[in-house]
Amino acid sequence: MNMDLSEIATETRTLENLEEFAEQVKNTDSGMIREWLESLVPGLLGFALQVVLAVAVYLIGGRIIKLARKILRRWLERTEADVGVKQFLDALLKYFLYFILVVIILTLFGVTAASVVAVVGSAGLTLGLALQGSLANFAGGILILLLKPFVVGDYIIEDTHSNEGTVSEISIFYTRLITADHKTIVIPNGALANSSLTNVTHSDMRRLDLEIGIAYEADLRQAKEILFKQASAEICRLPQEEMQVFVSELGASEVKLGLRIWVRTEDYWAAKWRLTENIKLAFDEEQIEIPYTKIDVQMRQ
Repeated sequence: MNMDLSEIATETRTLENLEEFAEQVKNTDSGMIREWLESLVPGLLGFALQVVLAVAVYLIGGRIIKLARKILRRWLERTEADVGVKQFLDALLKYFLYFILVVIILTLFGVTAASVVAVVGSAGLTLGLALQGSLANFAGGILILLLKPFVVGDYIIEDTHSNEGTVSEISIFYTRLITADHKTIVIPNGALANSSLTNVTHSDMRRLDLEIGIAYEADLRQAKEILFKQASAEICRLPQEEMQVFVSELGASEVKLGLRIWVRTEDYWAAKWRLTENIKLAFDEEQIEIPYTKIDVQMRQ
């Protein structure tokens, strides 16, 4: 019985010791967690302050960039620069200022400007190799603005792929064309700078050329008089410029007559369509045959 009481007492002391140890561990863990959380508070507050400051810098910087672009556009308008130059410089200033803004925001988080410059410099070669096409397009855009083979508003034909349309924008890397049916064609500046193209509307006036075939049996002099009369009556013809009516070719089945007049560039298509229709109607009235392909079918019994 005595042994049993001693064992019980020993076990009781052991349990008490375990409870005291558990309580000490509990108090120690809660104290360490509390100290760890308390140590995180200044860092979290500092990071939150950096985020708020970064957002404020971005918003203020965005407004400053808009103001700088507005000032640049007004200055370019006073200098009467081309629309393409305005678009190119505006985009260039935008990207440059936003790059500076990103660098400023990174410095708020402890990244130094020297580190950013070092990273950009070390990555320059890699980016240059990876973005050869983009760099070529950028250089092509500068050449287009300096040499001015075309400006915004010109109607051009890119000879390599036969893309054509009115130039609506000359950006840093690409030039946008609007076709006659209002489709948008995007052409890299490098391709335009390194290939031939036709600027249809560069001059204020264009020569309108028509070629009309008549039958060999038709009265040649009468046909030329009709052409001369219709060309003279064309309302868009420039009277101070030379007008020509001539025989251009003696073909296998027709005599080809040529007609040349000068019109303003913006009147070219309207004048061509109207003059072609009037010549056809006048030839019909005078019974002057315009040859066309005929097929004779013979049927045998």
